[in-house]
Amino acid sequence: MTGTAAPPVDRRSADRVAWLWVAAAAAAWVAAYVLNRPLWDRLVFDVAGLDAGTHLGDGVHFFLYDSVKIALLLGGIVFVVAVLRTFVSVERTRELLGGRRQAAGYLLAAVLGVATPFCSCAAVPVFIGFVAAGVPLGITMTFLIASPLVNEVGVVLVGGSFGWDVAALYVATGLAIAVGAGVVIGRLGLEHWVEPFVYETTVGAAPGAARPTWAERFRIARSEVVAILRRIWPFLLAGIAVGAAIHGWAPEDFFAAHAGSDDPWAVPVAVVLGIPLYSNAAGAIPLVEAMHAKGVALGTSLAFMMSVVALSLPEMVLLRRVLRPRLLAAFVGVVGAGILAVGFLFNAIL
Repeated sequence: MTGTAAPPVDRRSADRVAWLWVAAAAAAWVAAYVLNRPLWDRLVFDVAGLDAGTHLGDGVHFFLYDSVKIALLLGGIVFVVAVLRTFVSVERTRELLGGRRQAAGYLLAAVLGVATPFCSCAAVPVFIGFVAAGVPLGITMTFLIASPLVNEVGVVLVGGSFGWDVAALYVATGLAIAVGAGVVIGRLGLEHWVEPFVYETTVGAAPGAARPTWAERFRIARSEVVAILRRIWPFLLAGIAVGAAIHGWAPEDFFAAHAGSDDPWAVPVAVVLGIPLYSNAAGAIPLVEAMHAKGVALGTSLAFMMSVVALSLPEMVLLRRVLRPRLLAAFVGVVGAGILAVGFLFNAIL
């Protein structure tokens, strides 16, 4: 009897130790985030002797401060979401959506898309799995649009850079784009524009697995944070560097004249420029922040970010494997129209 009772005790003990480590890491994270700006103010302006308000001083401060801020936000949010994701698998998501129809199905798909974000490399297998399992095409599209567009990193970074009222509006409009695009695609009856092999794919039930302990969940989350940071850090630093250059050297008058809220072409040009780029919210936010600081209207800046994360060219290349050209064009057109509407809306009310 003693031998059979020991493993649960060990699991509880491991969970307690894991929670202590997470609590200590959370305290260190909060301290680092609070001290980030004062630290770089001191090092850049007092120790290094650069002057605040100059091109060089502001550019260097922007790069150092934003690099640490975004790394902290990215690491913290990815860790939390990775823990949550251990409770929701792709198979479970597919089961939840498979029997849904109409408004409930679209809304649930949008919410689950935010809660279970997938990168563009996962777009094809997720699409095949959902459609082959009987999830309607429109609901599947809603999930795939919401997943990158309204991801946890983007929400936190938008909130940290522009305020939580802007972040809330970003979430609401992003979900509206996802649901609206899914409804339009679903109502058009475009299932025949999906590559035939998708419907011929057999999707089996996921094998049962033991419920992971908290220690195992935290270990999975830590590994995901390390993997994501390793994969994106060059793009992240490149985006921050460009943002620092814009912040320090780009002329305010140029942006105010050509990308302000009064220019009707600013939002369409921003959306078109964002499509060929490949980045995520972590890499795009520094550009958005710097562009806005130089006079680019907030709606124009966010429309640029949305087009980068939701309509990137690499994702379109991947989706072409499962979507015929006309459906892919309809997808881009509907989502692009939604992003344009959001850009103009933000410019009008903010």
